[in-house]
Amino acid sequence: MNIQLFSKKNTNPSIWSGGLTYEYMIYPKTAIYANRDFAFRISSATIEQTPSEFTKFKGYHRYLVMLDNDLDVEVNKEKKAYGKYEIMEFNSDDEVTSFTKGTDFNWMVSEKISYHKLEIANRNQNCNAEIIILFSLETTVITINEKSYHLETSDLLVIENEEKENIMLHFSTECLFGIMNF
Repeated sequence: MNIQLFSKKNTNPSIWSGGLTYEYMIYPKTAIYANRDFAFRISSATIEQTPSEFTKFKGYHRYLVMLDNDLDVEVNKEKKAYGKYEIMEFNSDDEVTSFTKGTDFNWMVSEKISYHKLEIANRNQNCNAEIIILFSLETTVITINEKSYHLETSDLLVIENEEKENIMLHFSTECLFGIMNF
């Protein structure tokens, strides 16, 4: 089992058409974002212009969560609204226009991945997924098999669990909890 902590303060921004994006992790490490050859990518972005068009990614499923605001969007010309921390799921090839400024969490998963799910968790979890992602919505302590990790707001903890061991997780506050199996 491999556990990695990615601190928001250690991410470097890059520019997208609507603001800045902060990449936490791309998997596998040899993948190149521009080549669209990754299994998954986790990032946080600022939406600084409205309206703004989300970047399309053919062959990817996407989870998006606003971290500081509600979200008003059009997905393929259909108006939709999401509250703060409400999970938006869509095909990355959809036409998505945002009419809201703010900061979001983004998880792009290749359609080749057999199973993936994102939810907000605030209780104990027992999990044996191959990849587990934990994104802190506020300062939190996450305990993994009795070892504690202290995360600041918008930090990311990723567990690579190739052996599919049973892992006990405890969250001191709500956080985004994602699982994936190849």
